Amino acid sequence: MEAEAVVSDAVNYRGAPADRSSTGGWLSAASILVVELCERLSTMAIAVNLVTYLHGTMHLSSPTSSTIVTNWGGISFLLSLIGGILADSYLGRYWTIAIFANVHVLGSSLLTISTVVHTLHPPPCNPLQSPNICKQANTLQLGVFFLAIFTIAVGIGGIKCSVSGFGSDQFDQKNEKEMAQMTYFFNRFYFFISIGTLLAVTVFIYLQDRVARVWGYGSCTAIMFLSVAIFLSGTRRYRYKNCLGSPIVQILQVLVAAVRKRKVQVPPDEQQLHDDHSEESRLPRSKQFSCLDRAAIKDDKDELLIEAGTTNLWRLCTVTKVEEVKMMTRILPIWATTIMFYVVHAQMITYAVLQANTMKRSIGSFEIPGASFNAFFIGAILLTLGTYDRIIICISKKTGGTIGLTSIQKMGVGLFISILAMVVAAIVETRRLNVAIGVDSAGPALPISGFLLVPQFVLAGAGEGFVYTGQLAFFLTESPKGMKALSTSLFLTTISFGFFLSSALVAIVKKATQDKHDWLPSDINHGRLDLFYGFIALLSLVNLGLYLLSARWFQRKKTT
Repeated sequence: MEAEAVVSDAVNYRGAPADRSSTGGWLSAASILVVELCERLSTMAIAVNLVTYLHGTMHLSSPTSSTIVTNWGGISFLLSLIGGILADSYLGRYWTIAIFANVHVLGSSLLTISTVVHTLHPPPCNPLQSPNICKQANTLQLGVFFLAIFTIAVGIGGIKCSVSGFGSDQFDQKNEKEMAQMTYFFNRFYFFISIGTLLAVTVFIYLQDRVARVWGYGSCTAIMFLSVAIFLSGTRRYRYKNCLGSPIVQILQVLVAAVRKRKVQVPPDEQQLHDDHSEESRLPRSKQFSCLDRAAIKDDKDELLIEAGTTNLWRLCTVTKVEEVKMMTRILPIWATTIMFYVVHAQMITYAVLQANTMKRSIGSFEIPGASFNAFFIGAILLTLGTYDRIIICISKKTGGTIGLTSIQKMGVGLFISILAMVVAAIVETRRLNVAIGVDSAGPALPISGFLLVPQFVLAGAGEGFVYTGQLAFFLTESPKGMKALSTSLFLTTISFGFFLSSALVAIVKKATQDKHDWLPSDINHGRLDLFYGFIALLSLVNLGLYLLSARWFQRKKTT
């Protein structure tokens, strides 16, 4: 087999060098895109309507339901960090996706069964009695429910960390034609995510609310089972990359080595520091975080080991490895200040859905499910991306400027739009509460249109269009080559911590206001959700200021 006919850094399913003509490319990438489409469809069909299941079927309070949903979402994305370590160090991306996609199927199957077996959920409320007499789910029912959704969370964590990377593995970055194809793959990857979410919040939410939960969740299970079959069918066509070890270990090695030599003076001549990388892969030493440079200082013990042809990586690291850790450290302030956006995102799949369920949502004789209002959220993302690509970038090219906004600018724009979303949400909620005064909450929907919620969904979606794509570009371009998987997982944890922070804010606000006028009671018609939204808007404004400072610091450090 000629050298040009094989991919130098990839193998086929038998472990032999990958044949360029029979492995990889768009045919293999298409199978992976289908997996992501099905995962996103199944996950979002469950996620965006889970708060109504907890509140309406399991009879838990609104704050408790919201907290469970956001904690579940947070854990799902946090598990992607563990999944990334497993994929990089032990399993490889193919086996990580194959195993955890089946785990996802198992979890969604259990959730479907729990909706069919009457003993696994409480009986419906009796409309002839007070709503307060609704029987809450017991320990067994909640136990089965939590087992199901957190099994799904494990599946999500394993799939999310690997699917985009495995898709990019199907294209040879050293080949100009395939490199161009890989760029289109990432564009289509995010498009498939959005399409899957759009189908979830329309067709599948309708099945759950207007047909039966068992049909909605059963369809999610069938979709994931189909994705596993399609993914496994491409086994012979895929290209595989060998595990290179976990970047987490590399970071720990640098930190441990630096601490061990904390009392050693860093030599003024950087030639005295250890670095055995080739000239092409070597990173020059930077002045920032100089305390970490101690990890590359060679002492007598290190010299003896080097002469013997070996090194102790927990005592001595190369300058390049130290610089890679520095690069990851520099992006942490940006990482921290983008978490707040996903607090806003969390409101769109929790309290905003509960708001919609109390309002009129009919178009003629057709009533839109409350969770389906997230279709406006997804539609705004697609519209924002299309407008940005077709208008902003085109104008930028014609004026001879940079090609659109930088990743840092895009994230800043998105954070600003998220503040507007919460301000609008607070105003609309104030109007809804004024209508709710004196109305029987057990009666029909409030005499106010649910379409007043559309602006907050649209603004939040537009904000995500900027923030998500800005983050994706930032974390991939500003991280070292050997830590792309870790950087992707770090990006996903912003979503995770945003959901956790939302849960914490709900708990704090509820405890702080329960002795006066509870802002977040079980029935939101008797609360002050508008003030809670205003509080989030204020926190987001403070966070935007911190983000701008972090962005300025990052750009200044990058140029020094």
